[in-house]
Amino acid sequence: MKKLFLIIGAPGSGKTTDASLIAQKHSDSIVHYSTGDMLREEVASGSELGQTIESYISKGALVPLDIIINTIVSAIKHAPRETVLIDGYPRSAEQMRAFDEILQTQKDIDLLSVIEVRVSEAVAKERILGRAAEAEVVRSDDSIEVFNDRMKIYTDPLVQIQKFYTDKNLLHVIDAERTLEVIVEDMDSFIQGKIH
Repeated sequence: MKKLFLIIGAPGSGKTTDASLIAQKHSDSIVHYSTGDMLREEVASGSELGQTIESYISKGALVPLDIIINTIVSAIKHAPRETVLIDGYPRSAEQMRAFDEILQTQKDIDLLSVIEVRVSEAVAKERILGRAAEAEVVRSDDSIEVFNDRMKIYTDPLVQIQKFYTDKNLLHVIDAERTLEVIVEDMDSFIQGKIH
């Protein structure tokens, strides 16, 4: 049985960093996947699917639902560890509902919690645009216009997503405007409490 945690947060919330640090600390029992990483790996492979994904990512648009869900379910099932952290999913109410339907049919995947890594838009913008200024290789999605698009994509369905998982008693909010160490410790102890 795979124990699954979904980690959501605005662009620049630090969700990928938080999850990867926890997975490193518990490398014998936890594996972390970012939907972005899963999709970027596919793009890097140069496959036809990768080229399709790239055409969406480069515009800051959402990758089609079936492509994402298949990528995620496959990654969870083939994960080398029992506990799986996936960040950056779901990003829309449609993705959330489709994934929930799939989970109903998967007896070997148990969604334990959806962790929202919460930051204000001002903090998120400062982090993302700061990252763009410091980076030698600027990611194609680190410009102010693309940031605003990504932020809108994140915030538009957020209330629905929060309500859906709150009603299922799965939503757990973490304040991500504190220091990285405190955030990671907070999230780690929550995850450990759920899996033990």
